[in-house]
This record gives sequence, structure tokens and C-alpha cells, in this order.
Amino acid sequence: MKILAIGDTADNNHTLKKFAKKSEIDLIDFPKKEVTKTSNVQTQREYFDSLLVSKQVKKIKEIKDNYDLCIVLSWAAARVAYLSGINYIMYFVGGDIGNPPFVKNNVPIYTDFKKPLPNLNWVERSFYKKVFDTAIAHVASNFEYLFLKKYKPNAIRLDRMFVDTTLFNDKIKPINRPKKKFTFLMLGRIGKAKGVDIIWEALKLCKTDFDVLQVEWFMQRTEEEKKDNEILIKNMPKQVKIIPLIKREELGRYIVWSDAIMGQISGITGAIERDSAFCKKVVIHYVDTSKPSLIDGNEIIPPFEPKSKDPRVIAELIDKVVTSKEYREKLIQEQYDYIKKLSDPKVVIRDWENLFEKMIKKYPSINRQDSNLGLKFQNILSNLAENLIYKRTMRERNIQGWGEENYKLLTK
Repeated sequence: MKILAIGDTADNNHTLKKFAKKSEIDLIDFPKKEVTKTSNVQTQREYFDSLLVSKQVKKIKEIKDNYDLCIVLSWAAARVAYLSGINYIMYFVGGDIGNPPFVKNNVPIYTDFKKPLPNLNWVERSFYKKVFDTAIAHVASNFEYLFLKKYKPNAIRLDRMFVDTTLFNDKIKPINRPKKKFTFLMLGRIGKAKGVDIIWEALKLCKTDFDVLQVEWFMQRTEEEKKDNEILIKNMPKQVKIIPLIKREELGRYIVWSDAIMGQISGITGAIERDSAFCKKVVIHYVDTSKPSLIDGNEIIPPFEPKSKDPRVIAELIDKVVTSKEYREKLIQEQYDYIKKLSDPKVVIRDWENLFEKMIKKYPSINRQDSNLGLKFQNILSNLAENLIYKRTMRERNIQGWGEENYKLLTK
């Protein structure tokens, strides 16, 4: 099977490509702000050479007939696949379906912050709803699936998510860095969406002595998030030290060097928590116990601690992890056993390639069968989307620190 993967989030498509057995997967991704500094793997993928939607669509139309099927990660990837006239599977991770762009007055899903996100206009919402409805399959895991099934009752649930075991395991050689006291790593983005404000509060309540190394990586999708981050940094606990971003190829070495990992308190298990558990490091990470994982038909509550977002409970847990080797080893074994069942690439790739086979049998050609009316509508949407998405993306890129000149280089 020849699969075209467009877009990537937390290297899910890259790892899918890496462990494929019965399929050959080519990955094309969107230009990154700092290709050499991000924690994403930059090898074995191609990049669009423009941020203009029309040029991205032109690229896909030129290569689409080389493939049997397409899988997209992110709404940006989905809109390109839709406008290219191909059949595509939409795979949702993070908040992509919790805050879909076709819904008005979206409220952020991972925080207690109830102010709605900026609305898209009617044309944009209609466009993204068409993009969503046109996909031949919609896939999500656990928490994301609960949102997805509200909009697509026949959605597919695949809770298994990859860990790249060539990069993350307990046999990796640790980095050579001095360590004077018990050290936690915080590898996620700084932002309320990750529960960093709660962690900061918990750290100030701790009684033990330890260091926390936090990578310099921010959630700043909006001006409000940017302001929140400035307040977080201003009130950063004494234990926290900011370190540069770590390349993904080196991430496992940092994890095995550390004493423990400070995960997110959002309720969602992300790549960092999975990767760290596979390295047999204890992970402090809040998971909503009302949303168990589904593995081979069995509901399993992830064995991460704490079971509460109360900063006092988290502080007590941190102190216990620092002081009790026996307790750390107990959590490590429980978390590793769980993540082995969930994320071993041998079983994850099996689930995905079974889905690919099913979809290719149902849709023998990657080219979508649109009616003449549908093609006209698609062309109209394409022209409208180009202008609207350009203007909105221009604003977003400036907020995220690209700068106008860098952005214009990719939009000529």
C-alpha cells in the first residue's frame, strides 16, 4: 500500500512511516518556524515550500496519483487534501476536534478558562465543515474520540498511539550533564492548556528539595495565551530552571538522565508521557479516571498519578516521589506495563494497516468522485479560503513569533 501522509503532530505520522510493515508512507509537512530547534524529527519528510494554500494544493495534485490513500493530521492538512480532490482519513490528536473550526463560540477544552476562542466567519466555518464531512474516515483516541463522536457518530476509535522505541527505551545512554539534586524534566509547552499554572502552584507547596528543568517552549496561539505565559514566567517557582528546546533525537537521553518527569495536568496523555513511561521513568501526570483507555476491548484506567488536579495533592505526590525510591519503582513498573500494551509499535502499526486495507478496498482510487456541482463548489471555496486563510495565518504567525519578513518569504 502506498500512503500519502500530510501534516504531523507530535511526530505521529513520522512514527507511522517509520514502523510501517505492509505499507510505504511518504510524509509531507508544513514549514516550521525553527526547523533546526524544534523537538520534531526533521528527517524522512518533505516540506511544502510555501505557506500559500494554492501552492500546497498544486503540489499534492502533482503527486497524488502515486498513492492509494491519504491520511491527514491537522486541519491545515485536511483542507489541502480536500481542495486537492483526494480521499483522505482525518486523524485527530490534541485539541483538533475538541475545538473544531466549524463550531461557533468554541471554549478551550483543556483548561478552566471559559472565554471563547476567536470565531471564524461564516464562510470559513462552512468551508471547514465541508472539509470535515468529506473525509472517508475519522479517527481519534480516547479523550479526543469523545468529542469526535458528537460530530461523527460512526467515527473510529483507535486508542493505541505510537512510542518510537528506537528513540525511547531504558537502555539509552544518558546525556553527560552534572546533577546536584533530584531532578524533574518538564518537556511540554508552557501554558495553562497544559496545566502549568497548577504545577507552578503545587511546586510552591512542596517541602522537599529538587530541581525542575523546563524547556523553553510556549503555548501562544493567541494574544491571551501570550499574556498568560508572561505572568507564568514572572511567577515561576524557585525550583524551575529554563533550558533550551531539545531535539527529538536527543530527548530519550535526557529522559533517562532525569530522575522523574513532570507531565501535563490537562487530563490527556500525550507523547511526552508515553515516551517517558517507555524509558521507565516515573511520570507525574493527571489523567481523568472517568475516561479509561480501550485496549483490545478492555477498559483500562491509565496508572498515572495524581488522580486530582488539586495543587496540594500534587505537592504531596511530588514530595513522595522525591523521597521514596520504593514508591517510584512501583509507579514506574505500573506505568511501563500499561504503556507497553498501549503503545508498542508492533501492535499500533497492525491496527493502522488493517484500517488502511479496509479503506483502500472500499475506495480503490485516491481520487475523490465529486459531482460537477461539487467541483464548482470546491473551486469557489478554494478561492475564498485562499484569501481568508492567508490573512488569518498571517496574524497567527506574527503572534507565534515568525515575524512578517520570514512569513512573506514563504508566501511569494
